[in-house]
Amino acid sequence: MSKDNQWLFPIEALYHSPSSAEPLHKALYDLARGVEFLFRLGTSLKLPSPALFTAATWFHRFYMRYSLQDFHRQDVAAACVFLATKTEECGRKLRDVARVYHSKLTSIDLIDIPPECKEVDQYQTAILVTEEYLLQAICFDFTVESPHADLVDLFVASPDDRAVQDYAWTFAHDSYRTPLCILYPPRIIAAACFVLAQYISEGPNSLPFDARISFSAPSASLPTPPSHKAASPDASRLAIEFFALSENDVQNVADALTLLLEFYSVQDLTMHPYLHDIAMVQPPKASTPRDRMYKPFKQLAAKPGACSAT
Repeated sequence: MSKDNQWLFPIEALYHSPSSAEPLHKALYDLARGVEFLFRLGTSLKLPSPALFTAATWFHRFYMRYSLQDFHRQDVAAACVFLATKTEECGRKLRDVARVYHSKLTSIDLIDIPPECKEVDQYQTAILVTEEYLLQAICFDFTVESPHADLVDLFVASPDDRAVQDYAWTFAHDSYRTPLCILYPPRIIAAACFVLAQYISEGPNSLPFDARISFSAPSASLPTPPSHKAASPDASRLAIEFFALSENDVQNVADALTLLLEFYSVQDLTMHPYLHDIAMVQPPKASTPRDRMYKPFKQLAAKPGACSAT
């Protein structure tokens, strides 16, 4: 059992998190914006991808301990990034993180921020204070596993399918904008992203999800001729076979895939038209029935007081 399993929560826990004073769809919207800000901050600091994924995982774990009403998502994102620069051996100075933070919030170019800037001083303090709460929230557990590592192993089994690999990598990246990393183990998320990537890559004639994520292949009971080579899994079920998923695991893949598709379905397609085909995909029929957790982001962004930038 992965050590990260202690950080996995049932999906019902999202309804009872410290942020439950506000509707779940609003909390999920704010969390997605927080991770987006975290990625922008980390990218500007030129952090490697593993540091960004670690920081995003801590971000979601933090808000299972503390409320969005008590800790602003941008302060928490900055603290997660700063801590990740230390644990992932890509150190950045606190002042550099605070300067980029100030630049992102104000749209002021870094070169135009003076060496002595009281706002930067304030952001430094906010990051350090929030980092103390972050360390408590994650119980000083700095070990984080990402679905990307599992995807790399899976790519070895399908080296010629570059389009699927590119899609899967992007979906895994986007998965951090959802709470998937605190709901399912990395290999479940990796499998869900790979299955979705296959589906999108193959286009209109793609096999349905339920054929791809069934526990056993339709031909599993048929006799096979003797062979000195291990049986090659059917390409459409590569992820399921590769990770040797149990029946419960397969159900979790279906549920993870459904949540990811629900996230894509609420994106503002006028701003992100390239997501149209993904947003229109119907979830697998085998997924566990539940109420929708997301509402269209365009409606939430249009509400008074909503900040669309971050």
